[in-house]
Amino acid sequence: AWNDDYHDIIEKKLKQFDTALRDLGGTQRYYVDIGPVLERDFATDAGLGWNGKSTVQIDTKLGTWFFLAELLTTLELPPDKPQNDHCGKCTACMVACPTNAIPRPHHVDAPRCISYLTIEHKGPIPEELRPLIGDRIYGCDDCLDVCPWNKFAQTARESKFHARTTIFAHRLRDFLILTDQDFRDLFAKSPIKRTKRHRFLRNVCVALGNTGTADDLPALQTAANDNEPLIAEHARWAIEEIKKRQANLSVL
Repeated sequence: AWNDDYHDIIEKKLKQFDTALRDLGGTQRYYVDIGPVLERDFATDAGLGWNGKSTVQIDTKLGTWFFLAELLTTLELPPDKPQNDHCGKCTACMVACPTNAIPRPHHVDAPRCISYLTIEHKGPIPEELRPLIGDRIYGCDDCLDVCPWNKFAQTARESKFHARTTIFAHRLRDFLILTDQDFRDLFAKSPIKRTKRHRFLRNVCVALGNTGTADDLPALQTAANDNEPLIAEHARWAIEEIKKRQANLSVL
């Protein structure tokens, strides 16, 4: 999410792969997160690691930091051997989850997952979960960060995955003044654009409610009057949370 949309980057690589296989007489169809394919199960069967307790795919050479995509072909290819499950007794991913969204191995309670709440969920974020989101505004990688297999992870050589300074030079409150056009311009070619302005600013309001200060109140006051009800409601919540913290500091 730090730069260009991985869907587009990986799809271009699959097109090149498709062309090479056509030369060998194959007919292909490929997907990057858009086809009705159980990619993690097929990845396991294909020897691309195993499905960890967090349900994230893990590879002994790459850890969890890689993308999955699929290309179906008519060519007869020799299969690779599946890898074994190497999670053992480790529960680091389950313990690290801020919202306890991994209550048991290989099971994710999606409505509690911060990645789901900040990216896929279209409505208000449940109030009891808002404080647990912290300062995250698009996804959560805590279960990946703590995986011991990531000691083998490698830095991406693809420059299009490196962070855009035009985005990450912003303070949280700076995002609240974005118009629809500003949002589309700033996040052009980024996967963040899929959340649309109203959901992204909803997330920003929650993060400010958890970490903001009095300096953020003017921007939140403006957001509380936004024409989008989703933004306005979360901005009002954030204002109250900041005021509560201020009151507690005054008492101390």
